[in-house]
Amino acid sequence: MNNGLRILHRRRAVELDLARRFLDVPVANVSDCMSRMTAGGPRLRPMHAGGRMAGPALTVKTRPGDNLMIHKALQLARPGDVIVVDGAGDLTNALIGEIMVGEAVHRGLGGFIVNGAIRDAGAIRAGKLPVYAAGVTHRGPYKDGPGEINVPVAIEGMVIEPGDLVIGDDDGFLCLPYDDVAELLAAANRKQQIENKMVADIQAGTFDRSWVDATLTRLNCFIEP
Repeated sequence: MNNGLRILHRRRAVELDLARRFLDVPVANVSDCMSRMTAGGPRLRPMHAGGRMAGPALTVKTRPGDNLMIHKALQLARPGDVIVVDGAGDLTNALIGEIMVGEAVHRGLGGFIVNGAIRDAGAIRAGKLPVYAAGVTHRGPYKDGPGEINVPVAIEGMVIEPGDLVIGDDDGFLCLPYDDVAELLAAANRKQQIENKMVADIQAGTFDRSWVDATLTRLNCFIEP
């Protein structure tokens, strides 16, 4: 096996019906349910017009500035898949643009996460397909390899395995490990119910903030009389 130049099978993937139930769940709520310890970092931002993303990850690891394996991933991807690209965060050359995004839309994919640059930013921003990237440049990619498909990748310390669930909204994106997806959906829904009550209490003037003073007391904070 040629490490660094290989295409593997995806051994498992979160069911699309389960993934799509996260389209109604804020990413921040899921993040809270994961103890606020997991994130893809602040650099990768939504490049599309808006809208949420949820789908199984098809992972690509590529040489910075080269998109040969991303083109192959487009051929392999199934409807609903999110192509997750580890381009090492390099912004010298764009890895995807309007044409590849257009093909992804035609194939019914769930979105792109690109730890690298994109181009044709105006067209992508005008579209609805979720695209997250670290930056923009007009310089195009090379197509020589090497690269790998369906291997674990890491973006800003967040490990993404092939078939894991990736979700995204205006706050950014998040990876949910395959084995934890159902449990996290239930926890995030409970979190949403708690937040709905908090909002209602604020509007009613009954929101309880006693925990603030209790915490300051526990920390032995000096408060000038």
